[in-house]
Amino acid sequence: MRLHRFYVGDTVKLTHDFWINDMDLIHQWQKVFRLAAGAEVVLFNGKDHDRLYQITKFEPGGTHLKHVTDLNRVVPEKNIYLFWSLLKKDKNDWVIQKCTELGVSHFVPLLTERSEKTSFDTERAHKIIIEAAEQCGRSDIPTVREPMLLQTAISDYKDSVNLVVCQQGEEGYKQSERPVGLLVGPEGGWSDKEKTLFKDQELVHLGLGEFTLRAETASVTSIARLY
Repeated sequence: MRLHRFYVGDTVKLTHDFWINDMDLIHQWQKVFRLAAGAEVVLFNGKDHDRLYQITKFEPGGTHLKHVTDLNRVVPEKNIYLFWSLLKKDKNDWVIQKCTELGVSHFVPLLTERSEKTSFDTERAHKIIIEAAEQCGRSDIPTVREPMLLQTAISDYKDSVNLVVCQQGEEGYKQSERPVGLLVGPEGGWSDKEKTLFKDQELVHLGLGEFTLRAETASVTSIARLY
C-alpha cells in the first residue's frame, strides 16, 4: 500500500512517540484518506527528518503517533533556480507543480516587457509546492519569492547564480558546479531590449530545440536539458 507523505515544517517536533494536535491534518487523515489506527504515515520537516510513524490512536483532542523508522531523505542533485515570466490563467500553477517534481529549488517569477500577467499569489504558490513535494517524494521544500523585474533579477543574482537564457535553437551553456538559473520568457518571447540586456550581461544560452515551445513547456524542457 502506498504511504502518504505529509510536510509539517516547524509546527511539529518529530520525536519518537508524540501526540499531534493539528486538527486540519488529522481531519485529512480521517476524512480524506480514511486512515484508522494502525495505519502508517510519513512526516517530513523539509530540513533534516523523513520519518515513518504508525497511528496508534485517534482521540477528540489529538492523534498519537509511534515512530517506526527513519527514511532516507531525497533531495535534488542540482541547485536550480527558475526565473520565468508570469503567465496567464492557471499556467503558473502548472509550472510550479511540475518544476517542483523535476527538482527546481527556487522559484523567481519575472515581470518582463511581454508578461501576460503581473499579479501573483505567493501563498497559493507555496501550497502548490508543498503538495507537489509531498506527492513526488522529495524531502525539501523549494522557495518562492514575490515577482521582480527582469533587470533587477539579473542584477541581484548574477554574482551567485549561473544565469542561462532558455530559447529556441541557440546553445552555449556548459555544465558547472555553480547553482544554475534558467531564464524562461513569456509567450511572445523576449523583447529586443531584453535580448540586448542578455548580450550586455554576457549571459549564455540553453537551446530548446528547433520547435517553438509554449512558455510553460519551455520551463519543463529547460530543466530536463540539465540532466
